Amino acid sequence: MSNIYSMANLGNQLISKTLFVVFGSLCLTLAGSTLYAQSAQQVCPRPLPGSLVSEPEELRSRDGMLRVELTARSEKQSDGSTRYCYIDEDGAESPTLRVNPGDLVVLTLKNDLTPLNPDAAPTSHQHMHMDAEKNGGSCASDLMTRDSTNLHFHGLTIPPVCHQDDVLHTSIQPGDAPFEYRFRVPENEPPGLYWYHPHIHGFTKEQVLGGASGAIIVEGIERADKAIAGLAERVFVIRDQDLLNPNAPPSKWEPVVPKMLFDRDGDAANTGTGFGKPAKDLSINFVPVPYPDYRPAVIEMKPNEQQLWRVVNASGITYLDLQVLFGRTPQPLGLVAMDGVPLNQNGLPADFVDWQTHLGIPPGARMEFIVKAPPEHTPALLVTRTVNTGPGGENDPNRSIALITTSKDAPDPHSELALSPQPLPSPQLPWLGSVNPARIRRLYFSEKLLEPNNPNSATEFYITVDGQKPEPFDPKSGVPNIIAKLGTVEDWIIENRSSELHAFHIHQLHFMLIDYRGMPVNEPFLRDTVNVPFYDGKTLAYPSVRLRMDFRDPNTVGDFIYHCHLLEHEDGGMMGLIRVEP
Repeated sequence: MSNIYSMANLGNQLISKTLFVVFGSLCLTLAGSTLYAQSAQQVCPRPLPGSLVSEPEELRSRDGMLRVELTARSEKQSDGSTRYCYIDEDGAESPTLRVNPGDLVVLTLKNDLTPLNPDAAPTSHQHMHMDAEKNGGSCASDLMTRDSTNLHFHGLTIPPVCHQDDVLHTSIQPGDAPFEYRFRVPENEPPGLYWYHPHIHGFTKEQVLGGASGAIIVEGIERADKAIAGLAERVFVIRDQDLLNPNAPPSKWEPVVPKMLFDRDGDAANTGTGFGKPAKDLSINFVPVPYPDYRPAVIEMKPNEQQLWRVVNASGITYLDLQVLFGRTPQPLGLVAMDGVPLNQNGLPADFVDWQTHLGIPPGARMEFIVKAPPEHTPALLVTRTVNTGPGGENDPNRSIALITTSKDAPDPHSELALSPQPLPSPQLPWLGSVNPARIRRLYFSEKLLEPNNPNSATEFYITVDGQKPEPFDPKSGVPNIIAKLGTVEDWIIENRSSELHAFHIHQLHFMLIDYRGMPVNEPFLRDTVNVPFYDGKTLAYPSVRLRMDFRDPNTVGDFIYHCHLLEHEDGGMMGLIRVEP
């Protein structure tokens, strides 16, 4: 078994004792304290730094159906940033949607976003709904503007058509009637963690950074892996956001770093040190952990208790490398699923667990793993280690996320996995890794300054099929970059010709990592998001990954997209269109 972290997070080396020394002293001042949420009168209320991490509200399917009413809202903040949120009919923010394979989901989405500049002409990507009628009804609008919204059900294998998981044409405007999504969770959908978020081309980053996201759970993961049967489970959505204290100097405990540089988007550029101002602040279940002191949120557990943590990296641009520390000692984390798919779906033992001491999670990805609480009176932290995003990437330094406190009276989590579940039926299709690809394609990431002689110029971002001209994604085109056939399997070799890390993601399906930097890897499990290493300008060949793409599911028929899941890259054109034909 390969080292999950080395494949997912490019072999980061920096983790400092400073991380524990400083955050450990912080723990002593925070233990036992709870800060309360800001006024519920706010449109998108959020907790204060240092607050207790509460579970998102859960909406569960009943009798084979889940009905949900969500309203997309936004609110301008005094610092100039904008919060975005999804509110359900009972006032809960970003509820977790819990469904079973085979369930019918009927979700209505109302756009109640407040126009940011009501007197200004709309900034938009305009494109007509060319496929609206043949896809079973009119979509909501032909404009994608800063005030438009929609939903993408990230990771689910549902058809890429209007009213299901179409993001190419579905755009809901303020004042439109509620838009209905209606789809059935496939009977063979792997049990695990998925998520929902807006996917408005050109404006996705702004809404996701503002907090518009939530978790989806397809029930039954304990049926796939009996090692987690009976465990309490926790859902943690880690988001990033614009810095709350952008002008603050680093804390005095931080080592001196080179002069802070900023990229063309105004974010802190990678320092290569593991420290310095981050590009974005992080939050966990909306509890912010702001620069420069990173006052951690608080997670309560019973002493020595084991739980299944289900973590979504819902960040717009931030990579995570999660680690749990008892004192200075990294703790084992028992990985059981990635990107919604149990690791043992290819014939590995029914109680398979891959034990790691840190887990790299790109933006958009998910990991589900076993965590054991510390004994009483033992300081413990959930941290993210620095991630080397390349000389052209943003700064993702070492920092704390949450203080883990223990008490015999700690409340029980919302949910607990079944103790004696029935095993899942065996998969009907052969394991993806054993299927020979019908063809091999080559693609590459690249970037270009619009004004080559101006280093502060805007950047165009591309993902290009080898032999085609690099061009930013055009939602008006409708011409696919790739045409694949239902029932086939393909290998895609994806190079990175840029100096920053990219996270490749494709809608409607999962894939298997076959090679990493040209070397075969032993990763017998599936993903829907993977890092592609950055080019350092020195090696003779561009770094690459080789992925085995699975087009055997009828739900993949249609037009859908693949892109970098760093949302400023996606919005900037680093996206392609694939058509799967029957």
